[in-house]
Amino acid sequence: MFPNMSFFGAMAGAFLAVFIIAFLAVYIYTSFALMTIANRLKVKNSWLAWIPIANLYLMTQCAKVPWWTMLVILISWIPIIGGLAMAGVGIWWWWNIAERRGKEGWFGILMIIPIVNLIIMGVLAWGKK
Repeated sequence: MFPNMSFFGAMAGAFLAVFIIAFLAVYIYTSFALMTIANRLKVKNSWLAWIPIANLYLMTQCAKVPWWTMLVILISWIPIIGGLAMAGVGIWWWWNIAERRGKEGWFGILMIIPIVNLIIMGVLAWGKK
């Protein structure tokens, strides 16, 4: 019925390899950008950008918002409402970070758009000011 099952296995393996490489590239880029932003804002412990969950704490420090706002992660498990709450808090954090970096606050809104968010992080990390 299926002519060559090893072909499908090879395709799945290739897809998985590309996915892992892409994930690692985005993770390294975003961690390095967040660490650079923290360094430019003179926030202590910028190395926290490389640790999942701890990087959210670092973002609260960069945005100068209360640390407990990162507890919105717990709400994110609630369907629809949790995702909207997480997006709203994320926009708020990035809005504050953008203003602290001397950029327009609306850059925070652009952080919810895939691919654009990577460009905005780069502008905030390595842009002038």
